Amino acid sequence: MEDLSLHILDIAENSIAAQARNIEIKIEEDKEKNLLSLEIVDDGKGMDEEMLKKALDPFFTTKKTRRFGFGLSLLAEAAKAARGHFTIDSKPKRGTKVKATFQANHIDIKPLGDIPQTLVTLIISHPEVDILYSHKVDRSEYSLDTKEIKAQLDGVAINTPEVITLIKNNLKEGIANLRRQK
Repeated sequence: MEDLSLHILDIAENSIAAQARNIEIKIEEDKEKNLLSLEIVDDGKGMDEEMLKKALDPFFTTKKTRRFGFGLSLLAEAAKAARGHFTIDSKPKRGTKVKATFQANHIDIKPLGDIPQTLVTLIISHPEVDILYSHKVDRSEYSLDTKEIKAQLDGVAINTPEVITLIKNNLKEGIANLRRQK
C-alpha cells in the first residue's frame, strides 16, 4: 500500500466485515517526540487467541473471497521499516485495537495520504457504521463524529451527496488548520 490512509481503509473495512458498528480512528503527530501514531479501535466480534496469533500471517485470512490477508502484516512491516512498533489487541465479542507508531522523520515512513477521501469512502459505503475520527498535531486537535452528524441531519441520510460534500470540506479544512498550527 502506497500510503497510511490506504492501511486505515483496509483495517476499517476489516472491522466492518467483523460486524463493527463503531470505529474510532486516531492519528497523532508529536513533533517533540518525532512520532506519528495511528490507532483503529472497533467494537466488532474480535478475535480469540488462536486467530490473533495468525493475524499477522499474510497467508491467513477469514475472507472467503481470497486466500491471503496482507493488510495487518503490511502495516506491521511499514511501522517496522520506519523504526516504529505495531500492536494488535483483540478479545472475542469485545472488538479489536490496532496501533502502529512510526519515527516521523524516518526516510522510509509512508506518507499519510488522503485521509478525507478515506473517511468519505467509508461513510459513503457504510452509512450504518459510526466513525469517530480524531487527529492531533502536537497540542492542536480536530475531530469528526458521524454519530453527532447523524443526530443533526433530522432523517437525511449521511451519505447523500450534499452531506458528503460538507463532511469532506470540513475534514479538509480541519486537517489543514492542524497543519497551519504546527
